[in-house]
Amino acid sequence: MALDNVTKEIIASADAKAGEIKSQADAEVKAILAEADALISDMREKEDKKLKEAVERLKRQELSSAELESKKIVLSKRKEILAEAFETVLADLESASRDVKLEQYKDMVKSAKTVIDKPKALISPKDDFSAKELGVKSVETDPRIRAGMILQSEDGTVEVDMQYETILQTIWDREIKALSDILFG
Repeated sequence: MALDNVTKEIIASADAKAGEIKSQADAEVKAILAEADALISDMREKEDKKLKEAVERLKRQELSSAELESKKIVLSKRKEILAEAFETVLADLESASRDVKLEQYKDMVKSAKTVIDKPKALISPKDDFSAKELGVKSVETDPRIRAGMILQSEDGTVEVDMQYETILQTIWDREIKALSDILFG
C-alpha cells in the first residue's frame, strides 16, 4: 500500500503541476489573444482611417474634376455665343441698305483722307459704288472683300483697311471684356 500511496501522491502532484501549467498556459494564451485583438483593432482603425481619407480625397478630386469640366462647358458655350453675336453683327453690317453703306463708306473715305490724300478704293464685287459717289480717285472690286473697303495710295505703299470685319474685330478685341460682362454678367 505504501507504493500505492506514493504513486497516488506522485500522480496528484503531477496533476497539480499539470493543472498549474495548464492554468499558466491558458493565462498566456488569453494574454496573447488579448494582445492580438488589440493589435488587430488598432490595425483596423488605421486602415479604416486610411480608407476614409482615400475616399474623401477621391470625392474632392471628382468634385474638382466635375467643376473644371463644368467651367469648360460654360466657357465653350460663352465662346460660341460670342462668335454667333460677332457673326450676327457682321451679317447685319454687310446686309445694310445701299444708302446706309454709301454714308458709312463716305465716312470711311473722309477718315482715311487724313492718311491718304487721293485714295483708291477696293470694294466687294457686291457693291456698285462709283469713285464720284465715294469721293475717291478710283474704285476696283476685290473678291476677298466681303463688305467695307480697303483704301490705298496711288503707289500702293499705304493702305487703310476699312473692311467691316476688320473694324468689327478691332472693336470686338478691345471691348470683349465689357461685352462678356453685358452678356453674362
